[in-house]
Amino acid sequence: MLNLSCRNAHIIAIGNEKGGTGKSTIAMHLLVSLEQRGLRVGAIDLDARQQSLARYLHNRAAYAEHHGNCFQIPNHQVVAPSASADVGERERDEAERLDAALEHLDASSDFIVIDCPGGSTHLALRAHALADTLLTPLNDSFVDLDLLGRVNPDTYAVEQLSCYADAVWEGRKLRNLSGLPALDWVVCRNRTSTIFSKNRERVDQALTSLQKRLAFRYLPGLSERVIYRELFPKGLTLMDLTKVRDGPKLTLSHVAARHEFRTLVNDLRLPGWND
Repeated sequence: MLNLSCRNAHIIAIGNEKGGTGKSTIAMHLLVSLEQRGLRVGAIDLDARQQSLARYLHNRAAYAEHHGNCFQIPNHQVVAPSASADVGERERDEAERLDAALEHLDASSDFIVIDCPGGSTHLALRAHALADTLLTPLNDSFVDLDLLGRVNPDTYAVEQLSCYADAVWEGRKLRNLSGLPALDWVVCRNRTSTIFSKNRERVDQALTSLQKRLAFRYLPGLSERVIYRELFPKGLTLMDLTKVRDGPKLTLSHVAARHEFRTLVNDLRLPGWND
């Protein structure tokens, strides 16, 4: 069971069961967007091996120190999986570790962003159950879509729900049993091509169909842009480009990308964002 009756922060999990979909990049941009709005943020990285979000924040602190920028670096923790061989003991240990991290960040945060690993782990499943908002980015591909539902190879109609849809359903059941409010699940397409294609249209149709069956909100998401990959080593986001010293020059493409991300955050309907 989940016990979050004394919680202050709104928990946002960025997750699915596939790597390479931009979860850490979106998590970092979301943290900076919320912080720049005057909201207090904390972060948890559940991918203890790769630590993409933690590395992003480390790069940000190093860049700020080197270039004399005044950045607020969110409080953050990396939660590692348990090494216990006993399944029950391992799950209890991991639940305690995640709950302790949330408790540590809760008092000083309006929002806590959890970056989930690209795989099915007990830590990730618990994060999904604890989240008030779940944001699932999917690349514009039937490979990614297969995590939610399997399509007919001839008609591209969704014929069967898949593993990740089942995992989110389990998280929703646990929230319901614990008396927590319903999860707001948002699925967005990421790294979409700006050029129209049949594949893009078919993925859009499949997601439009799935949102009714799985009760998620489907948002257009973000276009494929090189700037996201270039910003990681500096620890910067699109929201920083007019504020940093010696940073990348702001281009029309960057402005368009920033507008896309701000639209995505607006559409998340987070408490306090539009106040």
